[in-house]
Amino acid sequence: MSLRLLSRQKKLAPGHLFLRTRTSQNYFSTSRLSWAAAQLDASRLNVQKVSKAKDLPPPEQLVFGKSFTDHILSIEWDAESGWAAPQIKPYGPLALDPAAVVFHYAFECFEGMKAFKDIDGDIRLFRPDRNMARLNSSSERICLPTFDSEEMIKLLKEYVKLEKNLIPDKKGYSLYLRPTMIGIDAGLGVGTPKKALLYVIASPVGPYYPTGFKAVRLEATDYAVRAWPGGVGNKKLGANYAPCILPQQQAASRGFQQNLWLFGPEGNITEVGTMNAFFVFKDSTTGKKELATAPLDGTILEGVTRDSILELARERLNPNEWKISERYCTIHEVAEAAKKGELVEAFGAGTAAIVSPIKEISYHNEPIYVPLQEGKETGQLTETVANWISEIQYGIIDHPYCQKI
Repeated sequence: MSLRLLSRQKKLAPGHLFLRTRTSQNYFSTSRLSWAAAQLDASRLNVQKVSKAKDLPPPEQLVFGKSFTDHILSIEWDAESGWAAPQIKPYGPLALDPAAVVFHYAFECFEGMKAFKDIDGDIRLFRPDRNMARLNSSSERICLPTFDSEEMIKLLKEYVKLEKNLIPDKKGYSLYLRPTMIGIDAGLGVGTPKKALLYVIASPVGPYYPTGFKAVRLEATDYAVRAWPGGVGNKKLGANYAPCILPQQQAASRGFQQNLWLFGPEGNITEVGTMNAFFVFKDSTTGKKELATAPLDGTILEGVTRDSILELARERLNPNEWKISERYCTIHEVAEAAKKGELVEAFGAGTAAIVSPIKEISYHNEPIYVPLQEGKETGQLTETVANWISEIQYGIIDHPYCQKI
């Protein structure tokens, strides 16, 4: 059988090469997947519904990540056969071997994204293409399988449609989605996983600040490091989060809500808690303002909210009055700007809160005060940015960032 004939009989995945030995008619793939490996295919979805759907809890009872919907979206993968048929089935515990590699070697990555009910009662996903691209990037970095993003978005839409009764219809409320990929091989050897599970669970959530913005106090942290050059700080891995809890507890014991992560002898500001950090400066000579956030150099998480803020700011802020920068700010620069009256405001940005205003930073026990609007717990641009994104998410304005289901 010729290579040309074989390729006609079975479509080859990109990057796969098949060889025939002199002594056998068997064909072997140079890829870790065989030629028969199935790709993720939304058309193969099987749905098993619960017999009785849950009621949406009262809004005041919604605590972030504590209530879950009726179903789980689940797709198994193995190196020989590829992706199995996707399943939506009743929510419940996973059955995993105690030797599963996810428990021992942290083969795990995840995403955080939201579905919103707009003013017309339609459901919208906010930039799911960016979340799926990042999940693929994270998965590839830890030798877990990748998938067709468009097929996965189709599955997400079917899943969200099934759970639409648990999406709150009030502004500030949404359905939080948590796609997760784990290695599930049973064995204590360290190597590339041959089996994986991709699943999605969902949680109805309320506003991050139920009574309005609450500006936070941060401890500038240089006694612990969140990420470093050549590492995986730009991937959404569970292993990046657990080591940050102890420094957060230590900061909390001193009265601070989060860490402002510093890196290097210059004191470069990288992130704030689990969010991207933004600072607004004003040149006292020219009056021009600058919105600055750390560059994507491999140590910074490529935040979907971060990217959205930068794109919208470049589109909507007057370039004669504003400069939008992706550069490192140092803690010393921020302290000096505050002394000179050139620090205008600061905030963190992420999926959960959209933006989180900052009112104070402590560096080596010295406070740096960040201005807020009079009578408000937020800066002016922070409030504006929150409104920009909220209007898109809830369909108040049509924008290509949202995909309607």
